[in-house]
Amino acid sequence: MENMIFCQSCAMPLQKAEDHGTNADGTPNADYCIHCFGEGQFLVEETMAEMIESCVPFVLGGKPYHTEEEARAGMRAFFPTLKRWKSQ
Repeated sequence: MENMIFCQSCAMPLQKAEDHGTNADGTPNADYCIHCFGEGQFLVEETMAEMIESCVPFVLGGKPYHTEEEARAGMRAFFPTLKRWKSQ
């Protein structure tokens, strides 16, 4: 996990080329996933708190969190380290 690359918006692991969003010129974006970024812009404008709520259903069931509370706490701790949220 130490060398894993994560979307700098939602923390989705970027494991395959098709996981990456696209820049305005259609090239893959190195920082953001296909769900957060396309054609050079964020697909949804939302706050970090809104992003966390959007992500909760995708990270439950022990992958990596077992409960909604664990998920929110983990994302509240991790998301401020991501590029999109560092300035907030």
